[in-house]
Amino acid sequence: MLAPPSAPPHAETYVALERVTHTYGRDDRQVKALDETNLKIDKGDFIALVGPSGCGKSTILKLVTGLLTASSGYVFVAGREVGAEPVRVGIAFQNPTLLPWLTLRDNVMLPLKIVPPFRQEYHAKRRTEFRDRVDALLDQVGLGGFGSKYPWQLSGGMMQRASLCRALVHEPQLLMLDEPFGALDQFTREELWAIMQELWIAHRPTVLLVTHDLKEAAYLANRICVMQARPGRIIDDTIVLFPRPRTIAISFDPRFVALTQRLRELIVVASPPKDSNP
Repeated sequence: MLAPPSAPPHAETYVALERVTHTYGRDDRQVKALDETNLKIDKGDFIALVGPSGCGKSTILKLVTGLLTASSGYVFVAGREVGAEPVRVGIAFQNPTLLPWLTLRDNVMLPLKIVPPFRQEYHAKRRTEFRDRVDALLDQVGLGGFGSKYPWQLSGGMMQRASLCRALVHEPQLLMLDEPFGALDQFTREELWAIMQELWIAHRPTVLLVTHDLKEAAYLANRICVMQARPGRIIDDTIVLFPRPRTIAISFDPRFVALTQRLRELIVVASPPKDSNP
């Protein structure tokens, strides 16, 4: 019998979507990206959204961060409607989007320069406490000694590690991961899964991961939500029971293989017909 994944004691709901829908466009150009959706995420939990392209995974991510407003329904973060009070959010995308004219250390330090309450202390602490904070994170992801390098001097995997550090340096309450490892080769991707797991265990932000990689979802997440396309909606919500810390060896476990195969079958059924209109 597998032990449940580690989760914070007395977990409280941190993110909630209640009967949320979202439609892009107007009039005859309307596209309903998200059908009525309910989702609850506990504080400090790690949730993965998987499904075919166009199923609304990234739409949910944008609704939770306040980048989009729901067409109907309610989105709550920290017990209030999204946007009602400031919530620190970290985001990592498929492309690391590092600024080429800044060193790695300065790239990672950017959120401390612009996000309250850190920005008020930036000039006083950027060469002391904040520098130490950045260097500790770089050490944690295997980039110790690279702080003075520029992005063009680094590999894709190294830049993505730095991107994760930048997303975490300001102690976000919410961490949004939108296909952050999708552009990397398999070996680098698996290495970064282990690093991401270590960072989550150490810092415990509430994480929402959007991915097409079912193996990645099963390795990293505590729960996996499968979505159906056109319009998008959640059709399955599975708890991942493998204990932490997980290693890549667990991906060869028959139970792990069975889980990813079940998810794959659900997504095949959930995919729109090839001749359907977008």
